[in-house]
Amino acid sequence: MRAEEGNVRYRYFQPLDDPETVLLVDAWSDQAALDVHHASPMMGKIAELRDKYDLHMTAERYVTDDAGMPARDQAFIRE
Repeated sequence: MRAEEGNVRYRYFQPLDDPETVLLVDAWSDQAALDVHHASPMMGKIAELRDKYDLHMTAERYVTDDAGMPARDQAFIRE
């Protein structure tokens, strides 16, 4: 997945207090790259495994703010 064209970020996280949950954060350069990823054979295999093991998921979509971070929020960020 990380080697797919258009993939910007692909990271897994697991809460310390919930070993049954995995958080995947991935980022794509544009919708076209994400559409190609979703149409890949690997995503079909993931769907099969989800059904086989009765796995459940939620998805949240975040879009980069092209205008940048508002000044009122910058005070909370240290780079």
